[in-house]
Amino acid sequence: MYLFIYSWLAVVLAGGSIRAQPAGTPASPSAEATPAYMAWLAGDTADVRPRPLGGIVLAGGSTDDSDAMRWFLRRANGGDVVIIRASGSDGYNTYLYRELGVPVNSVETILVNNRTLASQPDIVRKVRNAEAIFLAGGDQANYVTFYRNTPLAQAINDRIREGVVLGGTSAGCAVLGQLYFSAVEGSVTSDEALADPYDKRVALGNSDFLKHPLLARVLTDQHYSARNRQGRHLVFLARALTDWRVNPRGVGVDEKTAVCVTPEGTTQVFGKGNAYFITTNGRKPERMVAGRPLNWRRIGKGLRVTVVPGSSAGTTGFDLKTFRGSDALQTEYWLVSNGKLSRTGQY
Repeated sequence: MYLFIYSWLAVVLAGGSIRAQPAGTPASPSAEATPAYMAWLAGDTADVRPRPLGGIVLAGGSTDDSDAMRWFLRRANGGDVVIIRASGSDGYNTYLYRELGVPVNSVETILVNNRTLASQPDIVRKVRNAEAIFLAGGDQANYVTFYRNTPLAQAINDRIREGVVLGGTSAGCAVLGQLYFSAVEGSVTSDEALADPYDKRVALGNSDFLKHPLLARVLTDQHYSARNRQGRHLVFLARALTDWRVNPRGVGVDEKTAVCVTPEGTTQVFGKGNAYFITTNGRKPERMVAGRPLNWRRIGKGLRVTVVPGSSAGTTGFDLKTFRGSDALQTEYWLVSNGKLSRTGQY
């Protein structure tokens, strides 16, 4: 096993494109004019083809939980890990390849910060060869703008169908659900969304980006408690229910916390915070109009929230396929009255 770190540089001379080259390697002209990009590789340059074990990691942002990331690496089954990001550099490489003690063939971080690179054949090939794919944090509007309806997104979806383990943190987690908050109009706070559920910043996507079957009706939100995002999350779910007639499911994840799910739906919550699993009974809000605060009160016990605390061992008891938790887990009833969220405690 060898350690290689590459830095790929775009070079333009006399109006012509030059292929990206490893740092220290002289560039040579290429008639193909393949778009150059930045990438960093730790591990073996040779591709391996073990069968990945599949699954999902939904991480809430801030510091990564090492137990969750070990779970992610084990699901790669000794294969190649690709980190995709729209900003930043190689912060994951040493951490994942050397520090966590789970052997994988390689960890490569690829900076894909425009739509041209999302069609770059070499990048698409590397994604198609990966056993584990992870979207880093940043701004999910970049992921949506740069990747949606591109060969890169198609490659990720193909690998999902073929059993790759998929993960994301913060912004990367935000776009994993088939329902998602795109942030293409900027971020929105809970108070702003609850005051006007049709504020233009409440920009959502539906089944037009990444398509993991476990997340078919799931809309995630991150930095959950630290940034008080419970209220806006309910607005996102209310919009999906009202606008698209989809009975949505919500997964909110605190910082320093991650939800790890096997292909069978078995869930473990790792970390220092909580995960929140939200279901509705399909009843639309009583008031859901532009310019007026949300009312979502007379929903009986349809808006059910199962709260699962993180732990180093990974707290179990919730099934993502049935979206039900064991009786041992805490459940709450949430409602919104004139734009104000209430958590009424135990069922």
